[in-house]
Amino acid sequence: MDPHLLRTFVTVARLASFSEAARELGYTQSAVSQHIAALEQDLGAPLLTRRPVAPTTAGERLLEHAGPLLLRLEAARADVVRLAAAPDLGLTLAAAPTALTPRVLAALPAAGVTLRVPARAAVPAAVAAGTADLGLVDGLAAPSDPLRLPDVAPLTTYGVAEEPVCVLLPEAHPLARRGGLRLGDLADARWLDAPDTALPLEELRAANGGRGFRPALRYDGTDVRALTGLAAAGHGLAVLPRTVATGVPGAVAVPLTAPRVVHRIELVYAGTPTGAAAALVTALSARD
Repeated sequence: MDPHLLRTFVTVARLASFSEAARELGYTQSAVSQHIAALEQDLGAPLLTRRPVAPTTAGERLLEHAGPLLLRLEAARADVVRLAAAPDLGLTLAAAPTALTPRVLAALPAAGVTLRVPARAAVPAAVAAGTADLGLVDGLAAPSDPLRLPDVAPLTTYGVAEEPVCVLLPEAHPLARRGGLRLGDLADARWLDAPDTALPLEELRAANGGRGFRPALRYDGTDVRALTGLAAAGHGLAVLPRTVATGVPGAVAVPLTAPRVVHRIELVYAGTPTGAAAALVTALSARD
């Protein structure tokens, strides 16, 4: 399939409009229609209904493949450009908010850094596509086990830190005076669904055999202080790295004792880093 046609199809499906897609892509509406017709002829199936504009069953299936395919193309282009380009003195780092530990921040170069805090799942894709030189991802794992990352491109990962996790509860919560908590005993509690800030509920659910952890409130931001404030105000529990959960006003951090899991941070990069990126990799790879 021609990737230009595929990109046009994805844009039309996302915007539900041929004219809006033409405006975004810089094509005429006639060209967009021709792209879709050519793709449908190539695949031998209608991909979009016209009034209203919406994917057909075949179009829905193609959309499932299109995102990863286009991302891999971007990753391939970025990888070649990265090899051909002269070393850059600057550094763009994409990181989950709870991966920005004091050690990481201290290791950043004094100048020339662009720090981005996207959605947690977008960090590997940013590195693959070349919009970030390095990435810092985090998640829940058994001690010394690697994180399970999406297969977006050939990426190198390196574990840079692990620490215990705690459940953050309001001071008045009945369990706030416990010396430790078992995850399975909290499956039916009220939880904050904050996939880009707290450890995601899907990871807690997986650690508990796939059950429980229904959200009481959804938080789509990346501000750790806002998340901990919600927990302290009683809107739901959250599992966080110990250093993040400790010392929150109005809240108590109780260690998670079972299962035996840790908060793990991994460095992610493509190819062979150079310049400032290489220096940061070296700094974060050094053992304390």
